[in-house]
Amino acid sequence: MSKGLLLIASFVVMLCDGAVFAQSTERHLSIEEMFAMADQNSKTIKAQRAAVEVAHQGVREAQAGRLPDIDLSLSASYLGNGHLTDRNFSDGQNIPMPHFGNNFAVEASQLVYGGGVVDSSIALAKLQHEMATVGLEASRSGVHFALVGYYLELYKLNNLIEVYEQNIALAKKIIAEVESRNAQGVALLNDVTRYKLRLKNLELMKIKLQNSADIINSELVTLLDMDADTIIVPDSKVLEQIPPRDGVAWWQEQALSNAYSLRQGSLAVRVSLQQERLAKADRLPKVALFAGNHFDGPITIEVPVIDKNFNYWYVGVGVSFKLSSLYKSNRTIKRAALATSHQQRELEQMHDKVSLAVNADYVRYEEAYDVVATTEQSVELATQNYDVVNTRYANGIALVTDMIDAANELLNAELQLVNARINIIFSYYKLCHTSGNI
Repeated sequence: MSKGLLLIASFVVMLCDGAVFAQSTERHLSIEEMFAMADQNSKTIKAQRAAVEVAHQGVREAQAGRLPDIDLSLSASYLGNGHLTDRNFSDGQNIPMPHFGNNFAVEASQLVYGGGVVDSSIALAKLQHEMATVGLEASRSGVHFALVGYYLELYKLNNLIEVYEQNIALAKKIIAEVESRNAQGVALLNDVTRYKLRLKNLELMKIKLQNSADIINSELVTLLDMDADTIIVPDSKVLEQIPPRDGVAWWQEQALSNAYSLRQGSLAVRVSLQQERLAKADRLPKVALFAGNHFDGPITIEVPVIDKNFNYWYVGVGVSFKLSSLYKSNRTIKRAALATSHQQRELEQMHDKVSLAVNADYVRYEEAYDVVATTEQSVELATQNYDVVNTRYANGIALVTDMIDAANELLNAELQLVNARINIIFSYYKLCHTSGNI
């Protein structure tokens, strides 16, 4: 082999290898594996985790309010000469001053009683942290439910594509038979045309379904933060896992304990109560211990000025009370009480909404089982009808239009069965999402 041919062959091999590497990679995922990936990669969940960390830092900041306050100051200054006069500004005279001044002070204070401000602030920060944590769980549930929707839709589309492929193969087989019968003079050319038209319609629907599957796949890949060329293949056994059929009372109990909206509403009431306590704390006195030490020089309160350092310290108890709070804080306290009452009413309304939502989802969940049972019978009947019509057509008793109608009825029944089985899984996860169990 010449060098030129060798180079061409090598180039072709490289192109083939590149084509192989450029192919999309399939990733088989179960629902549980998808949830685990979302917990690690979802940008929405990551953002909510950051909010939880911010709230946690707020708790630590509020707890720092129990620590003492310590102030330290150090200064050096240049003092100019003084000027001394009588009260009527006469007999003025200059007073020489030492020009270097220094000051060093340490002061510490510890709040002993603040009307519950510190404790209420810490409790409020903890409630806000708990609120952020519930928000994280709610966001996680929302992401999981959205993924389930896309996942089951992709599964449904893949199954529909498979159904259409089977019908396309069947249509091609029938076309071959009709063409053979036409060649023998026992079938019309119009029969061939009708089946070819149906074949084109089936192929067009398959293209549309494939495009829809590609779009859903892109949505899933983006939510899971995977490579754009990844093709997600849903678990083929997803429909074999029959969800539990617990009664509506069990789901209502689960929602009462776990529904995110109810937990957030309950926390909102507790937050409002803490804010009410903070408003009332403004009307209570504040008691604090304090201590300090000062080292100053020179001593300028004497004339002539004493050019010496003066050190002194002190300890004591301080009590403060804002008299204006007696007539200013009433409005704040009333507003906080009204806000608490509002949050309590909102929580009562949320209980009703969640209860109704759980009941509606449960009805649809049970309905999905009934639809599957009915649709299975429809598929069985459509199959029997198709077999009868096919036999009659083969014996020259039925028309090609009868065959097309029977095939369409069978196709519709099969598609409805696929959708119905998928809807059971979706209805179950919707019920889990509403009751706070996903």
